[in-house]
Amino acid sequence: MELGTKLRDMRQKKGLTQEELADRCELTKGYISQLENDLTSPSIATLVDLLNALGSSLGDFFHEEQEEKLVFPEAEFIEKQSDGMVWNWVIPNAQKNMMEPVLVSLDPGASTQPDFPHEGEEFGFVLEGKIDLVRAGKSHIAKKGESFYFTADKEHFIVNRGKSKARFLWISTPPNF
Repeated sequence: MELGTKLRDMRQKKGLTQEELADRCELTKGYISQLENDLTSPSIATLVDLLNALGSSLGDFFHEEQEEKLVFPEAEFIEKQSDGMVWNWVIPNAQKNMMEPVLVSLDPGASTQPDFPHEGEEFGFVLEGKIDLVRAGKSHIAKKGESFYFTADKEHFIVNRGKSKARFLWISTPPNF
């Protein structure tokens, strides 16, 4: 962190000159200039005085918000392969979020494990092939370009009964995969 640059920005946002800030803190204009150019460092007591004069605190001054990550490249996907299935968690650490999107590929004849009843809702969109969504023992076919949506209060799983690979985006809320 460039302490001087941050102090300068705060002073300028308050519309104060170096001299006005110096007067409020019983410092010299030259000292404020040296601080802002990172030529010297203030004591903690002096920094607290400066921040008080600028309407801030040590906690606020040193708190740096992490920028929320919005885009996740394919290189960050987490992949798991097993028994004719490929699972790609397309949002790393999505388990901490309110929903968890997974890109699933099923070879012909492959199926997901039965998912027992749980809280939440599930949504999917078929990108390639067709799938058979089995929920509470009933079969529901979804083809490329179609979607599915259901509450997860009954046992469910997905099977590819077709002759070609099926790919679909599957989103669970709360995270369940």
